Amino acid sequence: MATASAYPNYSESGLPWAPKLPDGWKVLRNGRLFVHRVETGFPDLPILEVSLRTGVRVRDMENLKRKQVMNQKEKYKRAVKGDIAYNMMRMWQGAVGPVPVDGLVSPAYVVVKPFPEANSTYYSYLFRTNAYMREVNKFSRGIVADRNRLYWDEFKQMPSLVPPRPEQDQIAAYLRAQDAHVARFIKAKRDLIGLLTEQRQTVVEGAVTRGLNTSAALRDSGIDWIAHVPAHWETCKIKHVAQFNPSRSESAARRRNEESVSFLPMECITTDGKLQNVESRNISDVWEGYTYFRRHDVVMAKITPCFENGKGGLLDTLPTDIGFGTTEFIVLRPVARRVRPAFLSKLLSLKTFRTLGADAMTGAAGQQRVPLDFVKNFKIVLPPLEEQDSILQFLQTATEEQDSAIEKIKSEIALIREYRDRLIADVVTGQVDVRSWVPGPDDGVTEDDLAALGDDEETNADGENNDGDD
Repeated sequence: MATASAYPNYSESGLPWAPKLPDGWKVLRNGRLFVHRVETGFPDLPILEVSLRTGVRVRDMENLKRKQVMNQKEKYKRAVKGDIAYNMMRMWQGAVGPVPVDGLVSPAYVVVKPFPEANSTYYSYLFRTNAYMREVNKFSRGIVADRNRLYWDEFKQMPSLVPPRPEQDQIAAYLRAQDAHVARFIKAKRDLIGLLTEQRQTVVEGAVTRGLNTSAALRDSGIDWIAHVPAHWETCKIKHVAQFNPSRSESAARRRNEESVSFLPMECITTDGKLQNVESRNISDVWEGYTYFRRHDVVMAKITPCFENGKGGLLDTLPTDIGFGTTEFIVLRPVARRVRPAFLSKLLSLKTFRTLGADAMTGAAGQQRVPLDFVKNFKIVLPPLEEQDSILQFLQTATEEQDSAIEKIKSEIALIREYRDRLIADVVTGQVDVRSWVPGPDDGVTEDDLAALGDDEETNADGENNDGDD
């Protein structure tokens, strides 16, 4: 990573979020830097989408999981290469970026054309800093906070920093080069996680489909995806050993208590079944319109790409006895005398289950879901409960090495992301002077490099949200 120093002289800016600016920098309203572009009627242009980390990109319409019939293309807005496009509802999360090619964006977007003194790449970096996104929240309006919209009329009133245009260009080039270094680091780490995950999956799949006794008598499984299984194991469908989407009526009495319960948006559960940043909400606020579950239930994402990524797991660490979450969850409550909750969770994590489920998906692109009947009728094999316990105990230690290594690598990725965010904030606000930076032989940037900056479970920020948010 390149290093740089501060500017020699600073002046007061009058902005709480960027109090001191280098001499020669200005503060102007966005309306002095951009003009609103509202153009429709260009049906032959490609469809664009926005990534929360990497900005605007062309939507992959060739991917079968992303095919979509655009019924109202005439309402989509034209965005010209070099414009900035942002999602009105998710600008506060960083759903903004420079437009790479002429294309069409959703009606939920605002498209702005920069005046000559504004470099759209520089401003896209500025707009995605934490400080600026907090300002976006202040200027947004709506009925509820998480549905606030930043309209053009408010966006044009927001103040922005204005370095001289040559410095904007230099900052944009410098940050893109640093992004390339960060992206290559992340890609190498992800590749290593992929190898470790494959090793872990092999151990898990062998244990839950063949058991631990290598000398056990085998029989034909009668299942397409497993050739032979221990002769004393049972073959059944998941619906025979689990209740699906239990009714919240069993907890109706608790609704009157106005208690706080756990709330799980999709991002609160990881692809390896861990809960993180669980929210707490009043039960009356989530009783209607969300998915209900209890501690020790098993949840699984049904929407693409969360299903394929393995989002879901056993809710054994749910902070409250009951909880609610995104409607993109399927809830399974294991029958106690048939299957251990943790064992069922392992079965649902198998790569084969995810692959076959993805093939069975239905729906429009970005909104494809695995059918409930597919999950209910999926055939599995089950050992006796005591053997399930032995297998689960074995897996706790058998995958410990891979689990530990994966967590360490994820921490390294998180740290490099934090470094990147701090670097961007320091450079775009003039706390670090990069005017003397000269690109080196390893500073070349490709779109493949920048694509690696996306989250491991990346979402787009269009109306069809790939993360399954409500």
